Amino acid sequence: MNVSEVMVQYLKAAGIGHVFGYPGDPNIEFMEAARRAGMQFVLGRREGTAGLMAEAYGFLTGRPGVCMSTLGPGSSNLVNAVANAYLDRVPMLAISGQIERKRAQTFTHQVLDHNRLFSPVSKWATEVAPDTVAGVMRRALRTAVAERPGPVHITTHADVVGAEAKDDTVALPPMKAVAAGTQAFGAGPAEVVRRLRKAKKPVILAGIAAQRAGAHQALARLATAAGIPVVVAPMAKGVLAEDHAYYAGTLDMACNALMWDFLKGCDLLLAAGFDAVELMKPWTLSLPIVHIDAVPNTDQIYSADTELVGDIAAILESIVEGWKGGAKWKPAAVKRHRDALRAAYYLGRVTGKLNPTDVIDAVREALPRQAIATSDVGSHKLLVGQGWSAFEPRSVLMSNGLSSMGYSLPAAIVAQLLNPGRPVVCFVGDGGLAMVQGELRLAASLRLPLLVIVFCDNSLNRIEIKQANRKYPSWGTLIEPTDIARLAQSMACEGVAVDSAAALERVLAAKRPKGRPLVVGARIDPAQYTQQF
Repeated sequence: MNVSEVMVQYLKAAGIGHVFGYPGDPNIEFMEAARRAGMQFVLGRREGTAGLMAEAYGFLTGRPGVCMSTLGPGSSNLVNAVANAYLDRVPMLAISGQIERKRAQTFTHQVLDHNRLFSPVSKWATEVAPDTVAGVMRRALRTAVAERPGPVHITTHADVVGAEAKDDTVALPPMKAVAAGTQAFGAGPAEVVRRLRKAKKPVILAGIAAQRAGAHQALARLATAAGIPVVVAPMAKGVLAEDHAYYAGTLDMACNALMWDFLKGCDLLLAAGFDAVELMKPWTLSLPIVHIDAVPNTDQIYSADTELVGDIAAILESIVEGWKGGAKWKPAAVKRHRDALRAAYYLGRVTGKLNPTDVIDAVREALPRQAIATSDVGSHKLLVGQGWSAFEPRSVLMSNGLSSMGYSLPAAIVAQLLNPGRPVVCFVGDGGLAMVQGELRLAASLRLPLLVIVFCDNSLNRIEIKQANRKYPSWGTLIEPTDIARLAQSMACEGVAVDSAAALERVLAAKRPKGRPLVVGARIDPAQYTQQF
C-alpha cells in the first residue's frame, strides 16, 4: 500500500465512512485511495464549512470526523473549524496537503508551517512519512477520542501521499478505555450517597462529558430514585429527556438569571460531566460540589472537595445502587420551577408580531419527538437552547465552546446525511446564513430534505444589544435584507418567506418538498431579544 492507502484503511477500520473537504493537488492520491475504499467524499463549498461538517460527524457518531484541505490558504481556512472542535470537545482528524519535503524548508509560495499553525488548537499536530504512517494513524485516532476529545492535525506532503508505505500494518488500537473502577479523591460513591442523604436540596448539573459517556440512562435513574432535579449544559441537551419529571432547564441560555438563582438555592451540587468550556459568564456559586467526570477537576473553575474520576455512567449507577432514601425534591416543586422558567422564556413578546419564541414553538409543534435540531450562534441560539425540547442524547447540535457562527447549516447537512429517516431542522440567523449560504446548494445536490429556519432581523443582534446597553447607537451591526426565498431557489432549494406565526404554521403544515431543503425566511421582531438578554 502507499501512504494514503494506509491512512484510509485506518479510517475504515475505525468505522469512518465520510471525508469532508475541499481538495488541492497534494490531496489527489489520498482522495483516490478513499474512493477505491468506498468512502464518501462530501465537497464543502469552502474548507471552513467542510471542517464544521466533520465536527458534526464527530459529535453525532463519537468517531473522529475527517476533514481535508490543500496547502496554504486551504489549511488556514480550516483553522477555525479545528479550533471549534477543540473547544467543543469533539474528535476530529484534520488532514492538510503540503509541498514536497525537499522544498518545504526554503520554498515560500503558499507554504505555512502547519504544526505551528494548528498546535494551539489541536491535541496533536504532526505529519506522516512512509516509515511512520501506521504509527501516526494509531496515535492520531486514539488521541482524538481520548478524554477530553478533540482534533488532531496531520500534514501530508505531496511526495509522501503516493509513496510506498514501509510502516503499513493496519492494527487499530482500542478506541475507548475499559472502565476499571472509580478513582475517588476525598470520597467514593458511598460518601456521595451519605452527603445526598444529609442534603435538603441537591441538584445535578449534567454536561457534555455525561453525554459522551452514554450516561443518560444512569442519570435518569438517579434523578428518579433520589428525586434530584437535573440542570443540563447546552451541548448536553437531550441527555435527560425534557419531559422527565426532574428536568430543570438549561444553563447559560435564555432566562439565565433564573437558572443561576435556582442553582444558588441548592445545598449540594453534583457536577456530572460538566465542562466549564460552556460557561458564558464567570462561575459565582459558593456551595459544596461533587465533581464526577472522566478527568480530574483540573479546570478549577469551581472548587470540589470530592472528585469521582472514571466512567461517569458507572459512577452514577453506583450512587443509585447505594441510595435507599426517598425523593429529595417533590416533582411538584420542580414543576413550579419549570413553569416559572417557561413564563420567563416568553417575556418581551410583541403582540401581532412574529416573535423568536413563536418560531421555535411552531417548529417544535410541527416536528416529531425524534427530530434533530441544529442551532447557529446569535441571539436565537439562547432561545433555542432553552425553549427547544430535546428528548434524546445528541439530538441537538450547537457550538458552545468556541461558538463559531456558520455552524448550524453544515451540522444539519451531516445530521440529515447520517439520519435519513429523521427530520432535521436548522435554526440560523441571517448573519450566520450569509457566512455559509453556499452550502444550501450542497444540501440540494445531496437531495436532503432539511428544514432551514432563518431568523431575519437584518442585524448582528447580540452586538447591537450590547451597544444599546452602553447607550451607543447601532453601528457596524446592520445587515442588508436578503430575499431568502429567491436565494433558496437559486440554490435549487424550496424557499418561502413568512412574517406571522399563522403563516409559518401553514408552511409547516403543508407537504414539504422531497429530496431538497425547504428554506423559510422568518421575518421576526427582535424586541423579545432585548427583554431576554
